[in-house]
Amino acid sequence: MNKPLIIAHRGASSRAPENTMASFRKAVELGADAIELDVHRSKDGYLMVCHDERVDRTSNGKGYIKDFTLRELKSLDAGRWFGEEFKGERMPLLEEVLELVLKNNILLNIELKNGPIFYEGIERDVINLVKNYGLVDETIISSFNHYSLLQVKGIEPRIKTGILYIAGMVSPWEYAKIAKADAIHPLFFTINKDIVLGTIRNGIAVNPFTVDRESDIELMNQIGVSGIITNYPDVARKIVDKD
Repeated sequence: MNKPLIIAHRGASSRAPENTMASFRKAVELGADAIELDVHRSKDGYLMVCHDERVDRTSNGKGYIKDFTLRELKSLDAGRWFGEEFKGERMPLLEEVLELVLKNNILLNIELKNGPIFYEGIERDVINLVKNYGLVDETIISSFNHYSLLQVKGIEPRIKTGILYIAGMVSPWEYAKIAKADAIHPLFFTINKDIVLGTIRNGIAVNPFTVDRESDIELMNQIGVSGIITNYPDVARKIVDKD
């Protein structure tokens, strides 16, 4: 059985401020196979890496990303909230992360944040950047908005997609086929060995989130998931590599 990929959730977000270059660099340093991040669009059309629709929780600013220009977003401190040593970290552009991915030969999971705030055309914008960097084969795009994922497949069928969900879904591989998805990204405690086996036998990968406790990481490893999305890539690396 192949070892699951270690996918660093918002980077190594247990060790550095989430969705910052410091967090992504730390993930690479700790041996992650891939990094996961979230994308919104600024007022002036730039693709910004941040989880929330608002900047309040992870910066010294207040308001919606869609209402800030790139210059305004780059003026915010996106690291000090996590620790003084990260003072001055900035919200990254997607391009900055793509350069890091390319340089370090790792994989990338881009989550499209398209709802409750909707960014018209964000699917094509993300795809165009990924193609410009030559990272089509190294990228999977995930979203809770499965209509967005269908659009991704319509624009560029070569790009892999993963359906994010939190329900206990029956035969999720059947739904994944309807959505033309290459993977499921379920909340980890909604799956078991039978779900994993059934999904993988249907040619669809299983990348559960957010798996942080050692016992849960060990369980996901034992039931044969394709990837483990975690805030603790160093812990997951040790558990996966010991077998």
